[in-house]
Amino acid sequence: MSPTTRAAGLAPRAGRLSALEGDRRAGPRERRRAQRADGAAGQRLRGGDRRVAPDVLLVCSSGGHLAQLVTLSSELAESRRRWVTFCTGDAESVLADEVLIAAHHPTTRNVPNLLRNCVLAWRTLRERRPDVVVSSGAAVAFPFFVLARAMGIPTIYVEVYDRLDGPTLTGRLCRPFSTRVLVQWEEQLEFYPGATVVGPLL
Repeated sequence: MSPTTRAAGLAPRAGRLSALEGDRRAGPRERRRAQRADGAAGQRLRGGDRRVAPDVLLVCSSGGHLAQLVTLSSELAESRRRWVTFCTGDAESVLADEVLIAAHHPTTRNVPNLLRNCVLAWRTLRERRPDVVVSSGAAVAFPFFVLARAMGIPTIYVEVYDRLDGPTLTGRLCRPFSTRVLVQWEEQLEFYPGATVVGPLL
C-alpha cells in the first residue's frame, strides 16, 4: 500500500474504510460514523473471505481537478470506484474504463445546476451507499459532502496542487463536512492545520 493510500485511510480492508485510521483526534461521533461504515462493509462480505475492497465514490470537476484525483485513484487498484464528474472530452477519455456518473455543469454562479447536483448527490449516495466519498473540488463536491456527512458516510477532501496562498472556496465550504483533509504541500498546513500531507499529485 502506497504512502498516499495509507495517509488517505483507504486500505482495502474491512474496518479500515473510515478514513480515520490512526487519527486519534476523531471524536465519538466520527468514530460512531466510522463503525457504521465498517459495519455496512462487513455485511457485504461473503463466505470465509474477511477482506473487502472499499467502495469509493470520487467526485470532482473535469480538467485539473480530475487529473489530480485520477493520480490518487491509481493507487486504489483494489477498490471499487465510481466517478461523478462532467461529461467533457477529457473526462470521457481518461475515465473510459471507469464507471462515470454525469454531473451537471457549469457550476459557477449557476443555481439551477447546484440544485440538480443536490438531487444527483442524494440519489447517488442513497442508492449506492459508498464507503467513502473523495473529492478534489470544485463546486460539484459540496452537495455530496453535505449529504454524505448527514448520512454518516466518511469524506476526504483533497486540496488542489496550485493553492499555496490560502484555501480554495470549495475547501472552505467542504472542510466542516470532511472526515479528513489531504494537502499536497507542507505550506498548505498553515491554512489546513491537522491535515495530512500526501505530496504532489501532478
